[in-house]
Amino acid sequence: MPDHHAAMPLAAPPPVTVVIDRDDDAIHTHIALAAHHPPSGRITLHPGPGTTSETGLAHDLLAALEKPPLLSGRFPGGRQPAWEAATAWITALPVTRLTVLRAHRLTARRAMRLLQLHALTGIHLTLVCHRPHLPAALHQALRTAGYSLTADFDAARHHYYGTPITEPPSAEEPTGPTSRWLTLPALDRLVSYDSPRPCVVPCTPPPITWRHRPPPAPLSPCTAQRVAHRLHAATAHPRLAAAVAAALFTGASLQQLATARPRDYDDAAATLALHDRARYTDGCAAYPVPSWASVFLRAAACFSRLVSGEDQELLAAPGDRPHLLRVAETARLRPPQPPAARRKGPAGRVEWEWRERQEAERYEAMPASRVRPSRR
Repeated sequence: MPDHHAAMPLAAPPPVTVVIDRDDDAIHTHIALAAHHPPSGRITLHPGPGTTSETGLAHDLLAALEKPPLLSGRFPGGRQPAWEAATAWITALPVTRLTVLRAHRLTARRAMRLLQLHALTGIHLTLVCHRPHLPAALHQALRTAGYSLTADFDAARHHYYGTPITEPPSAEEPTGPTSRWLTLPALDRLVSYDSPRPCVVPCTPPPITWRHRPPPAPLSPCTAQRVAHRLHAATAHPRLAAAVAAALFTGASLQQLATARPRDYDDAAATLALHDRARYTDGCAAYPVPSWASVFLRAAACFSRLVSGEDQELLAAPGDRPHLLRVAETARLRPPQPPAARRKGPAGRVEWEWRERQEAERYEAMPASRVRPSRR
């Protein structure tokens, strides 16, 4: 059973607020939409018309979080864990307020989904009913939660914005066109065919010492900001986003990234443990997590516990390789590319295995006396 305590707030969540907009006054909708500002922790959800599905509401929420609404990847039974992804991102991002417009149209099941999200994340939830009275479905759902009613516009505005209402300085947007590729040497080994395995019993690795390979160069603050911005926009899948981020600060292959479990990420210590019992690289080791990447690791840890518990992958699994590379390419992130004369594919296509081919060619060119026997 998924460990739902992964996203539980430390304190009881605040009561749900229900705003009664008796006359369906446009000012309520305009002010609530104006309050929407994810960098300041405020989300306004305006559910799409014509749908009553729970998954559709989750997709609307992911879009409000500025994520692509559909999750790429493999899922058990073909069910997209959209609510789990939304819960994970709200837990990891600095999102503290969620206002839901047209709440009088919510079915009881959709309302219960929002109440579960409220309980798991501790977010301030405001439901706006554009009717004089609570509809039966919403009234039924709210019987399981503490809530308060208000019909006062100033009080409603306070709930949409929180305190203080004044806008904090907005973070600087990354500069440069997002269509331009970022070529990152740390991605060179992502598709390496080394074969590390997860440890059978819980393992507490020492800090990485980089005995057999150089550490990846840290991203500059500007590049890190660009990478984070692009990853947030490229996918709603916490595991895939976190796997790309982890590859950039560990220089690890997908096979080694797949050895990490939720318990291997220590948010307080800002470390990520990867495992390598056979010592194909540097053995089991804990890697420092840079601040720009921590939000992706927190989201992945929450998502993994909600979906599959402690014993499944924290990051992408080897079978997720096509999806992982697609996310990186969507974010316009790639490893160094071969010269035009050495390309194996058409111009414009990312060649992920160029480094592997180079190493294989050098290995084949070595005299037999210098080739070490395989460790397998």
